Amino acid sequence: MDLTTTRVHPALEPIDLGGLALANRFAVAPMSRVSATPDGVPTAEMADYYAEFAAGGFGLIITEGVYPDSSYSQGYLNQPGLATAAQVEGWRQVTDRVHAAGRPILAQLMHAGAISQGNPRTTERVGPSAVQPLNEMLTEYGGSGPWPVPSELTVAAIDEIVDGFAVAAVRASEAGFDGVEIHGANGYLLDQFLTVYTNQRTDSYGGPVANRIRLTAEVARAIVDATPSGFVVGVRLSQTKVNDLEYRWPGGAYEAEAIYEALAGTGIGYLHIASEGRNWLETARLHGGQTLTGLARRVTGLPVIANGGMHDPAQADQVLTDGHADLLSLARGALANPDLPRRLAEDRELERFDRRLIEPAATLANARQWQTGRS
Repeated sequence: MDLTTTRVHPALEPIDLGGLALANRFAVAPMSRVSATPDGVPTAEMADYYAEFAAGGFGLIITEGVYPDSSYSQGYLNQPGLATAAQVEGWRQVTDRVHAAGRPILAQLMHAGAISQGNPRTTERVGPSAVQPLNEMLTEYGGSGPWPVPSELTVAAIDEIVDGFAVAAVRASEAGFDGVEIHGANGYLLDQFLTVYTNQRTDSYGGPVANRIRLTAEVARAIVDATPSGFVVGVRLSQTKVNDLEYRWPGGAYEAEAIYEALAGTGIGYLHIASEGRNWLETARLHGGQTLTGLARRVTGLPVIANGGMHDPAQADQVLTDGHADLLSLARGALANPDLPRRLAEDRELERFDRRLIEPAATLANARQWQTGRS
């Protein structure tokens, strides 16, 4: 009798994430879709889009960045929100479809801050300091030219932002989400506070890393306190940004440890370390061979999601087997293969990513969706 067995890819093994039983370790990464109605209400097409990943076997779905309030948080035109009752109702059709396919879904809450380039309610941008963002606005989202200089947030305005995140998380629960991911990455507001050159403050939100991570920690703690037991709360971090692919945390491993420890103390359920269009092999490595994701696991004891090139089965295997992360998030790999977990289980070839999938003119029928896979 042939006793030979085929090894199951570690990404196909189940895992518990803050009480959520996931069928496998593949997550759909947040990808900006800019496909909601002009007033930020999710559409039936968006429900189709997210349901396709759930039906395709992904263990977890994380939405595109969702703006939490009706003031300065919106980053792009046609971005969905969780700031109104109509938006909550629109998201219910999305969460119902994903749950019908047997998968959990998290809402990513995102405040664009100084790099907002599409808010119909205001042309003013806000940030930690009145510092002009690097490079130019993103043409794929309709922007052009240099970023405007933002207004420096007062402490009172910061408090309002924290409250806005917490209220949006409660709305997410009402909309049927299983949890939220706080967007502290990619150059948006919370990352602007963490980044040394955009944060020139001299108060308790500026200076040393313990102060620069303070706002993200306050947002996390407020959401944990405001939401029901069992509602998963995670934080996404990155070194690179949509407008700066070269930035690295200046304190290296020391700074990373301080960031992780501050967030772990808030009661969150996981960390998500993003690569913003770069491969994990490039953005996660630290001096001495350790990785940002592996360090996060060791320092916090929390589940860690790695991002960047995880559609490559060999790299995904290495990241999980060598203890660098617990879960893997995919963006463009998921766009090309909305049934990637099933293909991997059946040893079927994966489709290569085609840039036509992200052309604005592409239709839902021939493109998996509308935009760049950024969030």
